[in-house]
Amino acid sequence: MGATRVEIIGIGAGDPGHVTVAAVAALNRADVFFFLDKPDAARELSDLRQAILDAHVPGGGYRLARAQDPERVRTESGYGEAVADWRKRRADVCEQLMVEHLAPGETGAFLVWGDPSLYDSIISVVDDIRARGRLDFDVVVHAGISSVSALAARCGTTLNQVGGAVQVTTGRRLEQAWPDGVDDVVVMLDSRDAYLHFAEDPDVHVHWGAYVGTADEIIVSGPLTEVAEQIRETREKARQDKGWIMDTYLLRRRR
Repeated sequence: MGATRVEIIGIGAGDPGHVTVAAVAALNRADVFFFLDKPDAARELSDLRQAILDAHVPGGGYRLARAQDPERVRTESGYGEAVADWRKRRADVCEQLMVEHLAPGETGAFLVWGDPSLYDSIISVVDDIRARGRLDFDVVVHAGISSVSALAARCGTTLNQVGGAVQVTTGRRLEQAWPDGVDDVVVMLDSRDAYLHFAEDPDVHVHWGAYVGTADEIIVSGPLTEVAEQIRETREKARQDKGWIMDTYLLRRRR
C-alpha cells in the first residue's frame, strides 16, 4: 500500500482548456474529490468543478465528498482575526471529510480555482490539518493558470511595463493608496470598487474581467476615466444576475 496523499490541484480560471497536463494526470489519480459547496447561487462554482471533472476524467471511477463551506464573518474591523477563524473552521470541515472519506493509501484532491498559491486558503488549511497530527498524509500541489494570467492573455497585454514591477494586491489595500514603486497593479478580492479612487487620473488604464475563462466572461478595457462607471454598473448587474462575482483587474499608470 502506498502513502496516503492529498493533491491540491489548480484548475485554472474556469475554462476546462486551462487545466494543465500535470493537473489532468492528477485528476485521474484521485480516488476522492473534496468539494466545499457555497450556498445558494454560488453553488454554481461546484457545478463548474464538476464540469471540469466531466471533461478530463470522463470515465468517472472517483468519489465525491461534499460539505458546506463555512461562511466568513465580514466586518470592517478585525479582518485578520475573522480570516483566521474562517480558516480554522474550514480546516475542521476538511479534516472531517478526510477522516470519513479518505482511506489509508488513497489519494484525495481539492480543486482550486486559478493557482493555489494566489489568494486561496486550501494550502494553509491542509497544513493546519497535518499539524494537528490526527491524520498522516503527503501533500502535492499543482500550479494552475490564475485569473490574473488569463485576464492578461485575454486582453493581449503584459502584466508589467518594460523594466518595471507589478504588484498583486487587494481592493482593501488599494483603497488606502496606490502601492509605492510600481506602475502596474493587479487587484483581486475587491468588494468595494477601489479603482474608483483613481477614476479621475488621466494616466491610468484598466483591464477588468469577471468570470474570466467561463461562458459568462465579461471584459472591459480602456482609460479609467472613461470606463470606471461602466465597470461599476456592469459589476453590480452581474452580481445581481448571478448572485456572486469573481473579478480581477489590472491598473496601469502611464510612465
